[in-house]
Amino acid sequence: MQIPETMDRYRLLRTHFTDTQPLVIDTEAKAEDIQSAAHQRIRAATDLLETFSCLTFEHADLKDISHIINALYLHVQDGCDLLEAAQQVQLQPTADHPTQTNQIHS
Repeated sequence: MQIPETMDRYRLLRTHFTDTQPLVIDTEAKAEDIQSAAHQRIRAATDLLETFSCLTFEHADLKDISHIINALYLHVQDGCDLLEAAQQVQLQPTADHPTQTNQIHS
């Protein structure tokens, strides 16, 4: 019987609003791919902030402001979670390159 993958492989995003967490980060993905996903989300939040810095909210409805804040929060928090996961992936020793300090020479 094969043991299912542990939850250690999948890191939960903090931006879930339900009891289940359908969105996770695969910590076995390449660090570059995780960083790219983080960059996408942070760039989207930055672009949105730049757009809104040129606008005024005189005619904005309160629900519009709430929607904007929620979108920014999701992008920035997911980006931060992805960056943290990428950092952990980079710091983990890989199984492909085990240390060879305990080899016995004959």
